[in-house]
Amino acid sequence: MVKHERVAAIVGVAESDLGIVPNKSVLQLQAKAAKLALDDAGFAKDDVDAIFTAGNWSWAPNMMLAEYLGIQPKYTDGTNIGGSSFESHVAHAAAGIRAGLFDVALITYGSTQRSNPYRPQETAVRLTDQFERPFGLPTPVGAYALAAMRHMHQYGTTSEQLAEVAVAARSWAAMNQKAMKREPISIQDVLDSRWICEPLHLLDCCLVTDGGGAVVVASAKAAENAKKPPVWILGHGETHTHNTITNMPDLTITGARESGQQAFRMAGITHDDLDVVEIYDSFTITVLLSLEALGFCKPGESGEFVSGGRTAPGGDFPMNTNGGGLSYCHPGMYGIFLLIEAARQLRGECGERQLQDAKLALVHGTGGVLSSSSTVILGRD
Repeated sequence: MVKHERVAAIVGVAESDLGIVPNKSVLQLQAKAAKLALDDAGFAKDDVDAIFTAGNWSWAPNMMLAEYLGIQPKYTDGTNIGGSSFESHVAHAAAGIRAGLFDVALITYGSTQRSNPYRPQETAVRLTDQFERPFGLPTPVGAYALAAMRHMHQYGTTSEQLAEVAVAARSWAAMNQKAMKREPISIQDVLDSRWICEPLHLLDCCLVTDGGGAVVVASAKAAENAKKPPVWILGHGETHTHNTITNMPDLTITGARESGQQAFRMAGITHDDLDVVEIYDSFTITVLLSLEALGFCKPGESGEFVSGGRTAPGGDFPMNTNGGGLSYCHPGMYGIFLLIEAARQLRGECGERQLQDAKLALVHGTGGVLSSSSTVILGRD
């Protein structure tokens, strides 16, 4: 891809109902988000010729979703690498458009994990899981706790520094009417919240919510007919390094190192060019590891990097401006909501939390137990 080549763009984004949404199915949440995202783009259902989705609610989610929406796609992608799936979907959509395979892609996600008491529970121990789950490692929090403890041991990172991420996220959420948690919290509140898996407290952990989201990606030609300015997909990269945490090559280094390098190289920009960063915050440690691997700071320096409210409103490194998975919503696979917020920031639609003249955004998704990494760089004209 030629640097800054305008081949594909995000032209529509939307959420469904969020938080606690009883009496709605996964398909209903996705359908509502899809309808709103297409309306946002000024497109109709019949304009869609590619379907992307991920989730564990069906053995063939793409087929079920397309049937429910009444769409017969000529391209389909069910890549499922956890919470980073949707950043990969955007990358794959851009590649498919570049190859001339389709013009308009609909990316959706939905989950009723909070309100559905009958959601399937994972009980079987399969393949490499046999070396962890029978010995009591809680999934996924135990894996992230291992990484946090290692980072603390190796670099002297503190619980207070982890708490900075949660406090900043809550400050952004206070300006987002759609956020599930908006009441202020302090570093001490995070430290006083109960242990979930040491060294992670309750407020170091993401929310558990229902919700759905959708993103519409279009070719440059199709984007000419969109209602709103295009948010161009300038660069992307992806990788996965392991499945189980036992097999993570290094507990302090994630695949963001590779996916970020790919994205920056393709976009032809540097870290200093960015105006806003949206980073998957399943746990506070996820953010610290991602910042280091993406090259915003050196290994071991992320705790200091986020300190002093640097990522909070008014700080010089605005991050997770909707409140993130820690305070806004987290329906199991959060990556699609990172894309939604980034697109809105670049279009100037975020109201009280809007950043001034935001032109370039980095979105980074993490999936599994620090297993998959997918990075997308977005920009507006």
